[in-house]
Amino acid sequence: MELLTGFLVGLLGSFHCIGMCGPIAIALPKTNNLVFSRLLYNFGRVITYSMLGLLFGLLGSRLEMFGLQRIISISLGVLIILTVITPISYRIKISNKLGLYKLVGILKMYFGKMFKNHSNSSMLVIGMLNGLLPCGFVYIGITGAIAVGSTLNGMLFMTMFGLGTLPVMLGASLIGSVINLNIRQKLTRLLPAFSLILAAIFILRGLNLGIPYISPKLEHKPATQEVICH
Repeated sequence: MELLTGFLVGLLGSFHCIGMCGPIAIALPKTNNLVFSRLLYNFGRVITYSMLGLLFGLLGSRLEMFGLQRIISISLGVLIILTVITPISYRIKISNKLGLYKLVGILKMYFGKMFKNHSNSSMLVIGMLNGLLPCGFVYIGITGAIAVGSTLNGMLFMTMFGLGTLPVMLGASLIGSVINLNIRQKLTRLLPAFSLILAAIFILRGLNLGIPYISPKLEHKPATQEVICH
């Protein structure tokens, strides 16, 4: 169920990707095999998302070990809501303090180098770098990786998340020129509503109401202690 959730989050939220990452996908260098190179670009994103899922899934597993799974799930839901209702000017200030715009500057430098190379390998690298760009949609996926409370499931959640974005983003990279700026801006406005729905799911999950699929009972599995025999 969690893996299906990851895929659906990626699929439904990928329309936001058109607004944010669409310009990169549309501007990709031309290669001899257009479809194959665009697939490599998109799988590069999936690889990065999977690695992020592994990292944050590990974090979630440590938190779950201490019985914090429910608290984390509710907290992540509340955090998403606060992010949505926070004015963009404050979000920009927070991003500056966190150094996210410096990260974007560094990534742009590498993007420039890769865009000059029309090889298939450069398409894969561009996709992997694209996955590191600061993006509220990806952060939502990461919160899901933390909430599943397992290193492996965190990686699989983000892998499915990335695969969920594949149909729309592949289409954008192949026929992106027909998607004008006005359409991309309208699609971007869908993110707050989608974020609030996902926040509600996280909060319901943490409330432990015993509702199948929506708010199942979460059982705490305490860390096993090593028994030393003398």
